[in-house]
Amino acid sequence: MASGWKPHAFRQFILKIHSRCDLACRHCYVYEMADQNWRNQPRRMSEAIAGKVALRIGEHATTHGLTEVDVILHGGEPLLAGPEFIAYVVRAIRREMDTGSVVNVSIQTNGLRLDEEFLKLFEQLGIRVGISLDGDAAAHDRHRLFRDGRGSHALVSEAIGRLSRGRYHGLFSGLLCTIDVRNDPLKTYEALLAFDPPAVDFLLPHGNWSTPPPFRDAGSSSTPYADWLIPIFDRWYRTAETEVRLFTEILRLITGRPSRSESIGLSPALLAVVETDGSIEQSDILKSAYHGAAATPLHVLRDPFDAALRLPSLVARQIGVEALSPVCRECEIVTACGGGLYAHRYDENSGFRNPSVYCPDLFALVSHIHRVFAEDVARMRGNR
Repeated sequence: MASGWKPHAFRQFILKIHSRCDLACRHCYVYEMADQNWRNQPRRMSEAIAGKVALRIGEHATTHGLTEVDVILHGGEPLLAGPEFIAYVVRAIRREMDTGSVVNVSIQTNGLRLDEEFLKLFEQLGIRVGISLDGDAAAHDRHRLFRDGRGSHALVSEAIGRLSRGRYHGLFSGLLCTIDVRNDPLKTYEALLAFDPPAVDFLLPHGNWSTPPPFRDAGSSSTPYADWLIPIFDRWYRTAETEVRLFTEILRLITGRPSRSESIGLSPALLAVVETDGSIEQSDILKSAYHGAAATPLHVLRDPFDAALRLPSLVARQIGVEALSPVCRECEIVTACGGGLYAHRYDENSGFRNPSVYCPDLFALVSHIHRVFAEDVARMRGNR
């Protein structure tokens, strides 16, 4: 602050409108990892809390002169909140924004309950829909299971079909795929492309130095996740069949533009999370680190979102390179990697001031993409 730094306003608000889920995915950071606070949350956000959240978002936008914000309806499984409540939340937020302001609303769902009633509502309200799918039936059903062990691929595929075909395709924001390196990368990619998604997000499974992710030994220089992603990048770079956000963001970063994602790069974190009880939290991915990692002392009934902007834990995710470990600050790809996702840096003995547990993978992936792009640029210049 003394040097002139000022906090960046929140532009993205993740609303946990329902705290339970109708699947029991093995890799879920909400239910299966360190933070178990979901057990203490109301099942559904109340209308009173939702109304106050709407007021706080409008207040924050007015204070900072924001003419556009993003609202992501999340869970648990947000469709469990029901169409009437979802409509109430969205309309309440838009009422609280200044005339002419834009509220971009999206929902991230497992798709199981995505029926015609929801689709008609989302069309009416302009809500874009992202669905989680980990590939073909064998890949998806490794983790995304019902509590009785049944796979969910068939039902999720039906839901994606309803969304991706015909009149509702314009609502389709993309597919989210959590990587399992046991699944064939190109077969996984092709299974996702079969639904004609506007975008694909490949997510590294959450873990850290104290609780390493699957197949990622904390002290090893092996690169299983880069090895999985690179064949997909090489195909994508030649064909661009859809947007793959991780690759797009890395290319943005190596060409000097800022990242639009918290998973990579040094752009400040611009998102706030509101739990079903009205608690204001940081990125819920921090729940993978330790119990209470995402928590703040703030609540929408008594605190504006501005109060969160001065919390040290939030400032650390906005000040860029100053928050990185010495190893990261000296790295040749630091501006592109940015230390990786904040939650992946955690160690129970040293906190978050560490490289990502995926450091070797990120270095290999960014280096490969940079090399391919540089060769392309050199070839183009040589052909002039």
